[in-house]
Amino acid sequence: MKTMVFDIETVPDVETGRRLFNLDGLPDGEVAKAMTFHRLQETGSDFLPLHLQRVVAISVVWRHRDGLKAMSLGTAESSEQELVTRFFEAIERHTPELVSWNGSGFDLPVLHYRSLLHGIQAPRYWETGDNEQAFRYNNYLSRFHWRHVDLMDVLSAFQGRSRASLNDIATMLGLPGKLGFSGDMVWDSYQHGEIEAIRNYCETDVMNTWLVYLRFQYLRGQLDAQGLQEEYLRVRRLLDSSDAPHWKAFGEAWVQPEVAAPAQPTGEG
Repeated sequence: MKTMVFDIETVPDVETGRRLFNLDGLPDGEVAKAMTFHRLQETGSDFLPLHLQRVVAISVVWRHRDGLKAMSLGTAESSEQELVTRFFEAIERHTPELVSWNGSGFDLPVLHYRSLLHGIQAPRYWETGDNEQAFRYNNYLSRFHWRHVDLMDVLSAFQGRSRASLNDIATMLGLPGKLGFSGDMVWDSYQHGEIEAIRNYCETDVMNTWLVYLRFQYLRGQLDAQGLQEEYLRVRRLLDSSDAPHWKAFGEAWVQPEVAAPAQPTGEG
C-alpha cells in the first residue's frame, strides 16, 4: 500500500481580503491585520476562516514498498497553484492512503477551496463510487473510511472534546514535536521571506505525524513489534543520511523507543 502523510502551511489570503473588505492600496501586512481584527470582532477568535487561507507549503512523507521519502512539494518559488496541483496529481497517479493530523478539519477543506479557486481537477480524489465501485465504500471524502486517516479525528473517537494537538501527542510519545517553530509563526516568517524555514517546519510536522501513525498501526495490529522497529530504523536511516539542519535537529531530539512484544497468555495450573 502506498501511503502519503501530508501537512500544509498557510498565510492569510490578502488578495481576497482586499476585495471582501474594500482595502485596495493597503500593504499585505495591514490587510492581514484588518482581516484578523474583523474575524476577532465577529467570532471572538482571530483565526481566519478556511476559505481565506492561502497555501504556501505542502510537505509529505511518502512510503511505498521499501522506500521512505520526506519532502516538500515544488520549490520555495512555486506558486500556490503549482503546490496544490502537485498534491492532487500525486493522488491521481498513485491513489495512496492519505494520513494527516486534523486533515479533515483543516488541510483538506483549505485544499478544496484553493483547488476551486485555481480550477484544479482531481477526479480520483472526488470519486465516491459512481465510476469505480471500489470507492463506494472506501473513498477519500467519507469521515469513516480508510483512504484518508485523520489521526486526530480517529484517536479522539470522532469526539471534539477528546481531540489533542499533534505537539501534545508527539511529546507524550517522546517525539521531537515542534522544535521551536509553530504555526502562529508562519505569517511573520513568510513576510520576512523565510519560506524555506516554513517548508522545513512543515516537513518535521509530517514526520511527527508519520511516527504517530506507525504507533497507531501497531495499536490496531497492522504492525507487529518487529515491523514497528523496522519502520523506526527506516526513519532513522533517512534522518542520518541528510545534512539538512532540521533533520539533524529532529534526529537528535528523537529517542527511538523499544517496543516490547505482546505478553503471551499463561496457562492455569
